[in-house]
Amino acid sequence: MTDILNAVLVLVLVLNLFALGTSRLAAVIRIVSFQGALLGIVPLLAHEHVGLPAILAAAVAVILKGFVIPSIMMRALRDANIKREVEPLVGFMPSIILGAAATAFALVLTGGLTPSAHEAASLIIPTSIATVLVGFILLTTRYKAISQVVGYLVLENGIFIFGVLLVEAIPLVVEMGVLLDLFVGIFVISIITNHINQAFASLDTRRLDALKE
Repeated sequence: MTDILNAVLVLVLVLNLFALGTSRLAAVIRIVSFQGALLGIVPLLAHEHVGLPAILAAAVAVILKGFVIPSIMMRALRDANIKREVEPLVGFMPSIILGAAATAFALVLTGGLTPSAHEAASLIIPTSIATVLVGFILLTTRYKAISQVVGYLVLENGIFIFGVLLVEAIPLVVEMGVLLDLFVGIFVISIITNHINQAFASLDTRRLDALKE
C-alpha cells in the first residue's frame, strides 16, 4: 500500500511540472482534474485502517476535484473563447525549472519531517509543500484569470495532501466544509471570469488596470 501511495505522490509531482509547462488552458485544466482525482484516493492509501471519514473525504474529493470543478472551469473556458496562456510573466520552460527547483527544495527541507504514523510514506509532506509552491508560481506568473484559478486549485491540492495526515483527527464536518468552500469559491470565480470577459473582451488580468481610470 505504501509503494502505491508513494507512486501516486510522485505522479502528482510530475503533473505539477506538466501544469507549469503547458500553454493550452484546456490541457492544464485536465491535468489538474487528473491530479485532483488521484489525490482523492490518497486518504484511502495513507491509513492502515480506513474509517468512514477517510472514505467520505476520498469520495467527495474525487467527485469535486476530478469532475465537478473541472467541468465548471471548462464551461467558463468555452464561454470566454480562449485557448492559450500566451504571454506569462515567466516563460513555460523557466516555469518548469522553477517548479523543479521548488520540488527539490521541498524534498531537501522536509525530508526528515515524516510523521511517525507514516514513516514509510516519506513523500507526503514534501509533496504537499512542493504542490503549494507550484500553485503559488501559477498564481503569480500567469495573467489569464482561468490560469490563476488553476493555480489556486493546485495550491489547495497541496493543502489537501497535508490534511490527509489529519483526516482521522479532524472532525468530518470540517473536512467536508473545506471541500464545500473550495467548490463554492471556484463556482464564484468562474462567474467572475465570465463578467471580466464580457466587460473587457479579455481574461488578461492586466486589463483590470483600466479600472484605475
